[in-house]
Amino acid sequence: MRILELFASGGGLLFLVLSMLEVAPIKVNPWSAIARALGSVINRDVIARLDDISRVQRDTQRRLDDHIRVDDERNADSYRTRILQFNNELLREIQHTREDFIEILAVIDDYEGYCRSHKEYKNNRAVCAIENIKRVYMERLQKHDFL
Repeated sequence: MRILELFASGGGLLFLVLSMLEVAPIKVNPWSAIARALGSVINRDVIARLDDISRVQRDTQRRLDDHIRVDDERNADSYRTRILQFNNELLREIQHTREDFIEILAVIDDYEGYCRSHKEYKNNRAVCAIENIKRVYMERLQKHDFL
């Protein structure tokens, strides 16, 4: 009898109107809006916790990106140090094997690849050393006078 009383007192009419609006081609969805509002109230704590987790995740991602950037720069600095040291040995006329040159040319390739992909990285300290290493390698290759 309570359902009949509900319909008789106007609740049924409201239910019928809301249901028709939900089905009608008009983009008014009262049941969806009510469900969304109830969901927001019920899940408020979960939503707040997810927001906190998202914030922490963004912070962790930023820190990881910074760490990767610093690590990559450190590797590039190490490559540059090896290049400058090898060039210094050439200038002091220390002899090297062909394998030594092949190894340093691989380091040069890695270094130049990093410099190409990271335009903000300062490279002006190794350009002349790289040119000299390549020049000496070509001379030794032509003369066949590696150590």
